[in-house]
Amino acid sequence: MRRGFQEATDRPRRFYKAVTISQAEGGFAILLDDRQVRGPLGGRLLVPTRALAEMIAAEWAVQGETLDIAGMHATRLANTAIDSIPQARAATARSVAEYAGADLLCYFAEEPQALVSRQSAAWEPVLTRAEQEFGVAFVRAAGIIHQAQPEATLEQVRTLAESLDDFRLAGVAFGASLYGSAVLALALQRGWLDGAQALALARLDEIFQEEAWGVDEEAAERVARLTLESAMLDAWFRALDAA
Repeated sequence: MRRGFQEATDRPRRFYKAVTISQAEGGFAILLDDRQVRGPLGGRLLVPTRALAEMIAAEWAVQGETLDIAGMHATRLANTAIDSIPQARAATARSVAEYAGADLLCYFAEEPQALVSRQSAAWEPVLTRAEQEFGVAFVRAAGIIHQAQPEATLEQVRTLAESLDDFRLAGVAFGASLYGSAVLALALQRGWLDGAQALALARLDEIFQEEAWGVDEEAAERVARLTLESAMLDAWFRALDAA
């Protein structure tokens, strides 16, 4: 049996016709034929802005005969924000700081010079702005040997992350993993960059190699997935900021 067919038949069948949004105490709920969407732990999927509710509702509305739960990225991130973050805020903030401790943007190539120049032109403005606005200092490294960051920098990043509400913290943690960079995740959350720009900065080395050698099918599929996830995260933060 082909893998794609097997995955399709394993999906739950769509059990609803209409998807609507309802304002409720504490936020906005997504309704499937007047039944509230609930998370894996049974709690109500209640989000803080109508824009975010619309974003999640759109994922449910476009489903076909079966539900592609794995592809409903905003729904899954909302479930994380509701079910996981409240009990693990400190640990999640620490994980963001750990990404800052080995942040992608701090590791410049040693050669070729064309790549080094491209990295400096693209990454330095973001690093400099982060240092100024976060009140930190990042150590730049050449090559792949780990370079420890100042403890004060990591503590400040942890504090910044933990100061975010559950939905923004979930997004920043997701972004830090997605980009391999806490700086890019926080930059996206703060609106310095959009999702396409953040992903391009995270993939700068890969893009440089692709320009020289091309892209194979497997790499193209991976880039397509990352592009969707980065666009979702951008929309996630903008929806949280919507009045």
